[in-house]
Amino acid sequence: MADIDASGGGKQKGNKKRSKKQSTKVDMTPMVDLGFLLITFFMLTTTFSKPQSMDVVMPDKSKDKNKQNQDVKASHTISMVLGDDNKVYWWQGIKENGVDPVVTATDYSPKGLRKVLLQKVAEIPKLVVVIKAKKKAKYKNIVDVLDEMSICEVPTYAIVDITPDDIKLTDKK
Repeated sequence: MADIDASGGGKQKGNKKRSKKQSTKVDMTPMVDLGFLLITFFMLTTTFSKPQSMDVVMPDKSKDKNKQNQDVKASHTISMVLGDDNKVYWWQGIKENGVDPVVTATDYSPKGLRKVLLQKVAEIPKLVVVIKAKKKAKYKNIVDVLDEMSICEVPTYAIVDITPDDIKLTDKK
């Protein structure tokens, strides 16, 4: 039990007699108990921040022959290569008749990548975006592109490995 003793005693100074003061005892046990009860209450009722995660749907690894692949028109496809220096290289379609597609560079700002995606989503109802990253691309850039896909409500997008042809196309730019 915790007590505070504030006794004055009955000491004499010279010829004067002092009256004996009553000692004041304050029991600190209930206050300590109350403190622990409050700490326990707030710990149990507090909501801790929950980790935020992004749902990523991975392809099925089973080799089911009955499933058919969906064919996508090249004109409905946009390829994006995430490069170094916070640049995004994009083009629509594929190489046809030996002619390379027109590669355009942009950045991750709302006036850059978001503007392109919103325009293409409005033009092409079944847009498919293929995302590829160079070795020097930052992880933050991949997260930024995935966020932009969500913001612009792109219906279908995929992250794939970059090919040497893609590297050649972006190096020319």
